[in-house]
Amino acid sequence: MRTLWLVAILAVAGCATPQNNYVPEAEAFSRPALGELVTRSVGDEMLSQGNIVTRDGIVVEARTTVGPYTLWGGFYPQTGQDDAYTYHGFLIGQGGEGRLTVNAMGDPPLAIQASVDGAQLCVITVLSLHTCRDREFSREARSIATENSFQQTLLYSGRVGDRIRIAYRESSGNMARPAFSNDVEYDLSDSMVIAYRGAQIEIVDADNTSITYRVIRNFNTR
Repeated sequence: MRTLWLVAILAVAGCATPQNNYVPEAEAFSRPALGELVTRSVGDEMLSQGNIVTRDGIVVEARTTVGPYTLWGGFYPQTGQDDAYTYHGFLIGQGGEGRLTVNAMGDPPLAIQASVDGAQLCVITVLSLHTCRDREFSREARSIATENSFQQTLLYSGRVGDRIRIAYRESSGNMARPAFSNDVEYDLSDSMVIAYRGAQIEIVDADNTSITYRVIRNFNTR
């Protein structure tokens, strides 16, 4: 039975090799702008700096089938491209965005292949065979957390008397780094300028619901 199924697949699908030549864009960000007067509530982000990775990909409707393979829908990030196709990664398992499953008749999948005209989807197997079917999809770029993402953030935690509380958070990829998280207090009767890890902030007003301030210096930019 499996042999007959493979013969049928070979009749409609040829050999294919996925490309892995795609490099996502990494963009640095810093907010708010230096010198800008801003107001934030308790729990809000006061200052944030880092980089975020923007990756192209395809968006597929839920339960899209290609031969023995089921794409469970959502975003599938791009890994490569050539003149006719783009190539995309996936997660293994049933349910959830960007996942793919295979029934008992299919070989293990290696990559998703998407035609540049947005009309055909294929699944490339570990045997370098591809199974294709006319299936429409859309293309999209998303800012996603990856191992190359990094972010430093200060959060406002409120005021008690003359003292304000600030929380520092640092994350790499999509994971917070507990060893690089901290909560600090500043006495505004000593100074209306606070500093942490190179960042400097001038406090204009603060109470237990909100804070108004200007960023003098970010973590690593003047």
